[in-house]
Amino acid sequence: MRSFIEKVEKNEHLMYEEMIEVSQLMFNETTDLQLITDFLIALSKKGETAYEVAALASVMKSFALELNSPEGKYMDNCGTGGDNLNSFNISTTSAFVLAGAGTSIAKHGNRKITSAAGSTDVLEALGIPTDLNSDASMDLLVREGLTFLNASNIHPKLKRIGIVRQQIGKPTIFNLIGPLTNPVALKSQYTGINRPGFTMEYASVLQMLGRERAIVVCGAGGMDEASLAGQNDFVLVDKGDLIPFTLTPEDVGLTSAPISAIRGGNAQKNAEIMRAILRGERSAYFDTVIFNAGIGFFTNGVVSNIPEGIKLATDTILSGKALEKLESIIEFSTNACKQEVV
Repeated sequence: MRSFIEKVEKNEHLMYEEMIEVSQLMFNETTDLQLITDFLIALSKKGETAYEVAALASVMKSFALELNSPEGKYMDNCGTGGDNLNSFNISTTSAFVLAGAGTSIAKHGNRKITSAAGSTDVLEALGIPTDLNSDASMDLLVREGLTFLNASNIHPKLKRIGIVRQQIGKPTIFNLIGPLTNPVALKSQYTGINRPGFTMEYASVLQMLGRERAIVVCGAGGMDEASLAGQNDFVLVDKGDLIPFTLTPEDVGLTSAPISAIRGGNAQKNAEIMRAILRGERSAYFDTVIFNAGIGFFTNGVVSNIPEGIKLATDTILSGKALEKLESIIEFSTNACKQEVV
C-alpha cells in the first residue's frame, strides 16, 4: 500500500490494474486505516482519473450485497455529493417525480458525509424506513417503481471506509464512485459531479461500466445537480457516443436564481422543503426539481428533449402524482418493516 501512496504523492496516475490492487487492499480488513487515509488524501490532491474511478467502482460493486432484482428498465439519479453548497436533497425529491410519472428508479444513497442531510437522513425524516431487507426493497421497486438502496446496507465493506471518510471530512474518490456502484442493473443514469472539467471523464466511466444512456452534469458553481445559478455543463452518453452540451435555466424556460435560494438544512428541514415542492408550491426549490427531473426523463428516453421533460415533471407534481408516490412509499415501507418485526 505504501508504494502506491508514494507513487500518487509524486503526482503519478495509477494504471487500471494497479488501482484494482489498491482497491482490494482498501477493502481488506487487515489494512491499516491510516494507510487508507493517506492514500485517499494523496489521490484527492493529485486528482482522480477515469481509469482509477472505474477500477475502484468495479471492486466495490463486486463486494456489494447481491440483490435478486427483477428484469426492468431501471435508472438511478444519485449524484456524487461533496459540493459543500448546503442545498436541499434535490435528487431524492426528483426521484419521487420521476417515479410518479412511471419511470422505474433504483436510487443509491447514503447518510450525510459532507452535507447536513444525506438522502438516507431525509428519507427517515419523511417516515420512510431505510433498513428494509433486500427482498422487501426489491418488492418495493416492482410495486411502486422506486426503491432506495442505503449504501451502508448494500456495501457492508464500506463500514471501515466510512470511518476514514468521516475523519477526512472532505470529498474523496468515494464520493465519485457512489453513483457507480448500484447493484441493480441500470439501463440509464443521470448523475451530477462537483468537478468542473471532469464531466467527460466521468461520462467515459459510465460508458466503461455499460450504461446504454446517461447524462453527467456539473452545475453552475460546482453543484452536483443542474443549477438555476448559471451555465451547467453536461455530457450525454448515448451508447458509443459522448456528446458535451451546456444549458442555462433560461435555455429551458426557467428563471435563474442564486444557489442561496435553494439552501437546505437538517433532515427535518429538508423533509419539509420536499413536501412543499411535491404539494406544488412554486419557488426556486420547485424549479430546481423540475429542471433535474426533466433532464432525468430525457436521460431515460421518456421524452425527446429536456423542455418536454420539464413539462412532464411539472405536470407530475401539479397533478398530485409525485406526492401520491411519496405517500405510497411511506405506507409500503412502514408495513414492510412491521412485518419484519413480527
